[in-house]
Amino acid sequence: MSTTRRHFLQASALAGLASQTTSAQPRRISPNDHVNVATIGIGIQGSNDTQSSLLADGVKLVAVSDIYEGRLIGAKEKHGADVFTARDYREVLARPDVDAVIIATPDHWHQKIAIDAMAAGKDVYLEKPMVQHLDDGQPLIDAWHKSDRILQVGSQRVSSIVYKKAQDLLRQGAIGELNMVEAWWDRNSAIGAWQYSIPTDASPATVDWDRFLGRAPKRPFDATRAFRWRNYRDYGTGVAGDLFVHLFSGMHFILGATGPDRVYSTGGTYFWKDGRDVPDLMMGLYDYGKTEHHPAFTLSLRVNFEDGANENYGFSFIGSDGVLSIGNGVTVTKRPRPAEPGFTIDSFSKAQQQAYMQQYRAKYPKPNMNADSMRPVSEDKYLPPPGYNDHVDHHRNFIHAVRTRQPVVEDPVFGFRAAGPALLSNVSYFEKRVCRWDAAAMREKA
Repeated sequence: MSTTRRHFLQASALAGLASQTTSAQPRRISPNDHVNVATIGIGIQGSNDTQSSLLADGVKLVAVSDIYEGRLIGAKEKHGADVFTARDYREVLARPDVDAVIIATPDHWHQKIAIDAMAAGKDVYLEKPMVQHLDDGQPLIDAWHKSDRILQVGSQRVSSIVYKKAQDLLRQGAIGELNMVEAWWDRNSAIGAWQYSIPTDASPATVDWDRFLGRAPKRPFDATRAFRWRNYRDYGTGVAGDLFVHLFSGMHFILGATGPDRVYSTGGTYFWKDGRDVPDLMMGLYDYGKTEHHPAFTLSLRVNFEDGANENYGFSFIGSDGVLSIGNGVTVTKRPRPAEPGFTIDSFSKAQQQAYMQQYRAKYPKPNMNADSMRPVSEDKYLPPPGYNDHVDHHRNFIHAVRTRQPVVEDPVFGFRAAGPALLSNVSYFEKRVCRWDAAAMREKA
């Protein structure tokens, strides 16, 4: 038997800030008081980021940069003819009317543009993963420390009221002592597997190919690489950088974790044999040592891009007294412990079975079975309000930080501690070895 109790979470525009120690309120916004934002890279995610940012009060899009002409035209069609557009992001950074930039370029441009933006005096919303390679991380953190700029990394689960509720429940001991975490993200569709649409006019005339390549190896124009860049190690970070990093950031936020000690990943390209050089299935195992915030535990991650129609993701936090699961909401399932351990005596002699049971029942008297002895497995569900969107909350938290200069919910240190083990998963996969990670120093151990 089971009993399920449903609870409904209260949405908050500043949900993630509940974990901060400061409590100052944002200044009042008048009709003429805008935070002027610019988007650098206004493709699929850049468009989503822009729309979410504009839902915050007093935000105005003033400029856009992208290497594809069609997206610049599309930005003016969606947001107004007065929006400044350029293929070269440096023209956007040079504008004095830009307060903050959203960086949603391919991964290999993240570090360079973020450092340039802070040097130009702009606050930064930087899409995940924070960097493409492990050795990109510390220079970006150093540049942030030297600046007086806000930099928030774009893993929205750290701003989610669902993940905040999970954090509260685990800290209250809802499932006893944690011993294992499982997380998964299955994208069973072509779009989910990065088979993005390629515009019919894609050519060297409409795409600034050299600017797209940046630090990547030089090669002739290839529209597939330009528009499906996540499939290639030259520009992206594969499964680990796209999706593992979300699972790491959400789990680190819930547990107060900084990273694993040991990393091992495996997988392969099993279905999407389309020329990509990254896997479409990846699995990882991670050992987390004991800290003041959590006991030692093991993490298991899985991402799969098989063909199908559904997409699903979730977490299971497995503890000594129950399981906390995250999907659309949070579910806590209590598991009643048996009153006695049981016995395995069938192979004993009859005399020994009798002697053993006499001793056993002296320690564990046989219970009386009646109606009062029946106990249900309890289940509590915590659900967000209909239409709740943590991506919108994450952008509201960023704009709040831009206005108040308060700490953001995901600064570059947090962002790299989520990206680091994700990127190390790629190292483990491609080099076929177990890797060790120094979570405090944020570097691979020799």
